[in-house]
Amino acid sequence: MSKTHKPLNFLEQIIEQDLKNGLPQKKLRFRFPPEPNGYLHIGHTKAIGISFGLGETYNAPVNLRFDDTNPTKEDQEYVDAIKEDISWLGYKWEKEVYSSDYFEQLYIWALQMIKDGKAYVDSQSSEAMAVQKGTPTQPGQNSPFRNRSVDENLALFEQMKNGEFKEGTHVLRAKIDMKHVNMLMRDPLMYRILHADHHRTGATWCIYPMYDWAHGESDYLEQISHSLCSLEFKPHRDLYDWFKNIVYNYKKDSLPLIPKQREFARLNLSFTIMSKRKLLKLVEDKVVSGWDDPRMPTISGLRRRGYTPTSIRNFVEKVGVAKRDNVIDVSLLEFCVREDLNKKAARIMAVLDPVKLVIQNYPEDKEEWLEAENNPEDEAAGTRTVPFSKNLYIERDDFKEEANNKYFRLSLGKEVRLKNAFIIKAERVVKDKNGTILEIHCSYDPNSLSGSGTPESLRKVKGTLHWVSIKHALKVEVREYDRLFLHEAPDSQTEDFSTFVNPDSLKIRTGFVEPHIKDARVGTQFQFQRIGYFNVDKDTSATHLVFNKTVGLRDTWAKKEPKKTQPHNSHTTSQPPKRNAIDVIKQLGKKYTNLPEVKQKKVKLEILALAKEVSYEDLEPLFNTAAKKVGTRIAVALALQVLLENGLEKNDQINVFITSATEDEHPLLSEIAKQI
Repeated sequence: MSKTHKPLNFLEQIIEQDLKNGLPQKKLRFRFPPEPNGYLHIGHTKAIGISFGLGETYNAPVNLRFDDTNPTKEDQEYVDAIKEDISWLGYKWEKEVYSSDYFEQLYIWALQMIKDGKAYVDSQSSEAMAVQKGTPTQPGQNSPFRNRSVDENLALFEQMKNGEFKEGTHVLRAKIDMKHVNMLMRDPLMYRILHADHHRTGATWCIYPMYDWAHGESDYLEQISHSLCSLEFKPHRDLYDWFKNIVYNYKKDSLPLIPKQREFARLNLSFTIMSKRKLLKLVEDKVVSGWDDPRMPTISGLRRRGYTPTSIRNFVEKVGVAKRDNVIDVSLLEFCVREDLNKKAARIMAVLDPVKLVIQNYPEDKEEWLEAENNPEDEAAGTRTVPFSKNLYIERDDFKEEANNKYFRLSLGKEVRLKNAFIIKAERVVKDKNGTILEIHCSYDPNSLSGSGTPESLRKVKGTLHWVSIKHALKVEVREYDRLFLHEAPDSQTEDFSTFVNPDSLKIRTGFVEPHIKDARVGTQFQFQRIGYFNVDKDTSATHLVFNKTVGLRDTWAKKEPKKTQPHNSHTTSQPPKRNAIDVIKQLGKKYTNLPEVKQKKVKLEILALAKEVSYEDLEPLFNTAAKKVGTRIAVALALQVLLENGLEKNDQINVFITSATEDEHPLLSEIAKQI
């Protein structure tokens, strides 16, 4: 029986019922059957997770079977990539098998079906067969070759096998019912002629089984108990069962278990193409650099971008198992990798759009090595030392000459803290002839070193900035990836999907990072503080470090969507006074926990947008909101997250609120607090 304490999904319910009805647990066996004609993508992870997950739940074996029945599109490269992807996800298969392992047995069964009058050789053209097959509302017509004699069919089929005919001249069809309401049952093809070498069997065969014939019979030969597939195969179930019952009568003494096909909703992801054919076109047209381009939804592309096996498996678990197709927002996948990397990734400081900051009263020849946490979420991660000197880089966006009280970063005459370092005050700027700021000149308080315990170090300032020492900085290449498609559903429009390709899906920048990571290995993941998560790319060399941006610290895509144009109203009416942003946030929070998930997401985006108009003074009184008002506390946590990302420095009141929220029993509040 299942060991899980969660509610059973409908597939688990089917299995539990079968066990209750007498199926021995030792007879449970599952399989994942990819066709090796491309790389696996994020859509496949659901099928992988279901089959291998059930294997783990029930301690049952899982076969990895390659349905390799089309030699013109399949390749050993894809076989190797699929095995690597599944292993990387952390799954293990019991047997590695191939449909081509069963070609001889399938051929023998086909001969027997011809002898039993259940199959025949059709010599019509494919166009003629398509016409006589009818439509969903009109019955088909029998082929003029349907009543060939057994001997003639056997002779023709043997000649097909021996390569005596050209491709397209003959096919073998099952003899079922040309008037069947399910068109797949109207004498489906079993074999076609292909003069093509197979990646495993070479030139041994000139006929190859069709998927519907090979797939179910492979399940039967392997004694798969539950053949689980996506919903598009539901119409195929009639044919699956028909073929299965035929061969069961041929082999029931030695193969007593009859597989059961059941279907689940496939994984569809917004802003994503799931067709291997279309993904191949992106590769062939050089829209992307290859199957493992970090913009691709392939598992290898996600791995190169910096996604982790844990994040993908958590994503699949959150999506769940459904009976109806739906589209999952890609932001859920991004949330899962943020959640995982927040726990694992070492923090470093990196500046991607640098402007020079000069500390006027810091000695020219002095440098200090300051202590910094590697990961506040992991005590075992320890600390590192960071070099500090007179001349630093900070982000250009972290400075404004003049700013209001909602801007927590550096401006003239204002103070901020440099993370892990000192409090500085901006004094003046140096500009070029076009007015572009070249240098920001500051003074620093030498007694304000973070963590030193001096009165000066305990002084509260509202902003904290990251930085790197120019003298010590390591120059790196940073590849910032955005979504590959601009349309939420690029595959369901009347235009060609390629018209929705995002021309700005890749931006290459030069950045500067802490020097201690110069020997970072390919695949190492870091959080660039206040920016996002980054992964060392395989293009890295001994002298050139390359980073891929995995994901930002929070979802910024919603900000890019154009606002809907409001209808023009020629009649002017008096408008009610605009409410304060903090009041709207409180109102939105009141009913947050009672909203459905889709509505929660919309309200969350509203709160994040409104938080940009909120000051710390507006928000701080809400830290003491009663514990039972969870929705309001969630809204406060979301707004606080925005303020901190914009440079607000944590203080005792903030830390107390975050600790309390993290320990709250409500999972939504706890989850948000853990990300702050």
